[in-house]
Amino acid sequence: MINKGQELYKKAKKLIPGGTMLFSKNPDNFLPDRWPTYFSKAKGKNIWDLDGNMLKDMSLMGVGTNVLGYSNKEIDSFIINKAKLGNLSTLNCPEEVLLAEKLIEINPWAHMVRFSRTGGEANAIAIRIARAASGRDKVAICGYHGWHDWYLSINHNTVYDNLSDHLMHGINSTGVPKYLKDSVFPFEYNNFEMLEKITSENDIGVIKMEVQRNFPPTDNFLKKVRSLASKKNIVLIFDECSSGFRETFGGLYNKHDIEPDLVIFGKTLGNGYAITAVVGKKDIMGAARNSFISSTFWTERIGPSAAIKTLELMEKLESWNTITDLGNLMRNKWKQVSDNNNIKLEINGIPALSTYNFIHKDNLKFKTFITQEFLKKDILATSQFYPSICHNERDINQYAEIFNDLLFQIKKCVDGEKSIDELLEVKSVRSGFKRFN
Repeated sequence: MINKGQELYKKAKKLIPGGTMLFSKNPDNFLPDRWPTYFSKAKGKNIWDLDGNMLKDMSLMGVGTNVLGYSNKEIDSFIINKAKLGNLSTLNCPEEVLLAEKLIEINPWAHMVRFSRTGGEANAIAIRIARAASGRDKVAICGYHGWHDWYLSINHNTVYDNLSDHLMHGINSTGVPKYLKDSVFPFEYNNFEMLEKITSENDIGVIKMEVQRNFPPTDNFLKKVRSLASKKNIVLIFDECSSGFRETFGGLYNKHDIEPDLVIFGKTLGNGYAITAVVGKKDIMGAARNSFISSTFWTERIGPSAAIKTLELMEKLESWNTITDLGNLMRNKWKQVSDNNNIKLEINGIPALSTYNFIHKDNLKFKTFITQEFLKKDILATSQFYPSICHNERDINQYAEIFNDLLFQIKKCVDGEKSIDELLEVKSVRSGFKRFN
């Protein structure tokens, strides 16, 4: 029987190009024709679907936004009281100044802040400011940085799918102006020689990169990048939309004794409320005055207020330690269970953003089977686990018991005793975001 979420999704596909606003929430990425797709309520680590089923979220937790759990009581109460005072007016909200002060306190090398409401916007703002500051247009990138023209233009450079190592295979850059060709150049993580070559052959003004996505830096990679940027007067941007506040109270860069010129924070910053920030050095950020960067809804009150309260609670609870410990515990369980069943898994990501892949040609089918069977037990489980402080060891132990039973079945498929196609009740998921770079 089709669930109400899938019924609504059928309607959505006729009304909304692509079916959903965010690629990472498209049900075809998880369990085609079965994924609940929409929620009626979310609290703590649980989500209620449109059929009234309570589902434990052991997967994405709002695509990594809700580190403090869904509908955190203290944050919601703070926001409700602020909203009663009015969300947006002809004048500016004072909370944006208070939030800027706090972010500069957290990043003492920085002096100024600009706010937006999405990661893509923040990335575009950072690129605009950095280009204005450096006086050069060309950019070297490593990682995933949103959907705007400046980024997707990479796929115009050659016939090769340049973004395949940073986003996903087969991204179509239709609608992105062709004249942006050869303005942005991708380089591989931990491949300093590749970056060095790009900067020697092109007039690069900006280096934009994720501090770490799946693999840690080797051979002083990040320090070499910082040194190169300083030597060539290149603006260095760390995109910490995903990694920020997951292993430190601030950027992941803090673990590597290195400072950028600009850093971008998002996702965890508002615990589900829309707020992102570009934080940077005065001489770089000041270049924003010579450009035009402005938006009406960047001045609303809810986002900055949510961030102020979220930062207060994260600092008090040291949430980054909790989610890192939980992430490591899950990774250990994945490894133990896979070893017990003689199944080969590749585990990637920082602990609080952990993912796995089956090292097998039927990787996508196996992952579909996992999600299918967990859902029968009212658990949302994919090949990712983004923990919140609402999760606990008992949740992970319960997950591991179910996972062990499912890998036992998958092992039979690997050995030819069963067919994964016979176990699947739906079509296989499609390939999603690149999980390594």
